[in-house]
Amino acid sequence: MKHVGIICGGYSSEYDISVKSATTIRDQFPAFYQANLIHLTKDGWYIEVGDEKLPFDERSFSYDIGGQNQKVNLAIVYIHGDPGENGKIQGYLDMIDIPYLNSGPLASGLSFDKWFCNQFLKGFGLNVADSIYLTSSTKSPTGIEIADRLGLPVFVKPCDSGSSYGISRANESSEIEKAVKFAFQEGETVIVEGFLDGTEVTCGVFRSKDGVKTLPLTEIVTENEFFDFEAKYEGLSQEITPARISDELTIEVQRISSEIYLLLQCRSIVRIDFMLVDGVPFIIEVNTIPGFSPESIIPKMIEESGMTATEVWQQILDAELD
Repeated sequence: MKHVGIICGGYSSEYDISVKSATTIRDQFPAFYQANLIHLTKDGWYIEVGDEKLPFDERSFSYDIGGQNQKVNLAIVYIHGDPGENGKIQGYLDMIDIPYLNSGPLASGLSFDKWFCNQFLKGFGLNVADSIYLTSSTKSPTGIEIADRLGLPVFVKPCDSGSSYGISRANESSEIEKAVKFAFQEGETVIVEGFLDGTEVTCGVFRSKDGVKTLPLTEIVTENEFFDFEAKYEGLSQEITPARISDELTIEVQRISSEIYLLLQCRSIVRIDFMLVDGVPFIIEVNTIPGFSPESIIPKMIEESGMTATEVWQQILDAELD
């Protein structure tokens, strides 16, 4: 029996969501594997074994229980935000030769930064919103200058944060500078994007032994101005699966999602968000560690597909460990 450690927690605002996702995965993991949560915190690592929380040695990737040392021989990184979704833990696991199911450091780091990922994909002819890139070390343009270039409204986002932390919609130029300051509280770089007026959909993608597979699309209809934290996790949105779009457009979004998955050299399960503007898909962002809590979208896509989460993880294991 392989001993799997699902690494969760981390250093960002998404700590609790990460633990929820990891717990859901553990509870639905194929029975052949012993799956335990490994918590990574600023104070150190520990592993949950039953009701016990035991110290975990990240160097040997093992822990002591009942007078014996137990090695964890496979990892799943499920830290939303730093240091998991940005690829740091994956790089560390590569260094200590522990196999893991996730996308590697390059794909994780690139996709985690919204600006660099979208510019990379734009280079392959894929559609992204017009945007402006801001850093904390350079002088930002004024709200009026940004509005003149991108129009109104605009979305202001930290480049390297998830779960909609630090994101604002600015409807007037006078609101932009405040939104930029808010975004810089979550990240070192900020992207200001022009408004895309359309239907928001998202596509789940994973790799099986038969190749890349896509899940049914989910349409997102939020009661707020955009799909923010409240809309995602506090019931202020409708997440309609399958999305209410044509079969032809569904197939096109799934095709683009598969292309992105391969371009970025992703592994395991990924979610890619789009805005459909007059029938044309524009990429919003790529999530290499998408939410997997009961409130998250991916489990709903899996249910709509007719599979169980256990079956999907078994397909991922069969492909990634082959």
